[in-house]
Amino acid sequence: MKDRTTGPPTQHATTELQPVRPARSAAREALRATAAGTRRLADRDDADRLEFRRAFPRRLTVSALGAGTYLGDCTEADDSGYAETLRAAIAAGVNVIDTASNYRCQRSERVVGRTLESLIAAGETRRDELVVCTKGGYVALDGEPPASREQYEAWLETTLVAPGIVRRDDLVRAGHSIAPSFLAHQLAQSRANLRLQSIDLYYLHNPEEQLLGVDRATFRTRLRAAFTLLEERAERGEIGGYGCATWIGLRVGPEHRQHLTLAELVTVAREIAGATHHFRAVQLPVSLAMPEAARLPTQPLGRKLVPLLEAADALAVAVVASAPLMQGRLASGLPDEVRTLFPECTTDAQRALRFASSLPGVSAVLAGMRRPSHLAENLAAWRAPA
Repeated sequence: MKDRTTGPPTQHATTELQPVRPARSAAREALRATAAGTRRLADRDDADRLEFRRAFPRRLTVSALGAGTYLGDCTEADDSGYAETLRAAIAAGVNVIDTASNYRCQRSERVVGRTLESLIAAGETRRDELVVCTKGGYVALDGEPPASREQYEAWLETTLVAPGIVRRDDLVRAGHSIAPSFLAHQLAQSRANLRLQSIDLYYLHNPEEQLLGVDRATFRTRLRAAFTLLEERAERGEIGGYGCATWIGLRVGPEHRQHLTLAELVTVAREIAGATHHFRAVQLPVSLAMPEAARLPTQPLGRKLVPLLEAADALAVAVVASAPLMQGRLASGLPDEVRTLFPECTTDAQRALRFASSLPGVSAVLAGMRRPSHLAENLAAWRAPA
């Protein structure tokens, strides 16, 4: 979910950002996921799995397991690991692919883009079968982490501030912005990295970060401007929809400084675009260690407080679970009570994934996988009992 690394890249970001045109063999493909395409994949995938296909906005059908790309270093070795595992995941029927512009200094988006382009060109998958999601909000470095804070500040000035892409006073904590000009640049950069003309779901990345630097009235003004930009880009076909990918905002109550109210997010979208708005989904941690979305009444809904999953259901917003394994910390040592809940699972990693996936209202759970062996273990969490 989150990557708060800030610092200069070793090379400058591109100033002219254009999505890569699809290969000739894919020229007639749909520009993004479709109901027919995702259903085709589900029908073709004859694996015997429990509750592995889920409904998603725009009448899409998604896999319960999604491929995350947050973890790892800015190295070719991790690029190769992600590419190999992503190819295996798509071949196995996984069709939710999640990344962000700042993950591994744009390397995660780029490896996803190269891999998808290769698979589509080879006829091993089709664009309309895949739900590709990315995020914008953090300053995205370029290829490698910084050598020093001073270099970061110089690069930020040259690459983003001086050209007018972002203003210094739009940045919170020197690295986060939801200003329309910045998001427009980030979206163009993501489309170029992903080699796609259209991204299925574009998240504002941890918008609650803004609340560490501005008051709530200013935050709402900034949020409305960001949503207006994203509604325009949805109308232009550059994205299929948008949402908010959060770390803390939707898990804490209204008394918390960084609290986000889902009903308010939907209200802002409706103010801009009416009932036909494109606010589709939220992403947040959901796990055995962070079960707040299901158990803690953090969300105002009418005159009461309810858990996030209940509010999302009432507001017709999809929920994608991040960090279901807590970066591996839930992959072992779970209590016996959890093991009895999922007798068909053979490892604690599988049980942790199934727990998050089994909560009513969760459409998909994201797991960062850089080895095909991890993919195989994770997919077995949905294996039907013999």
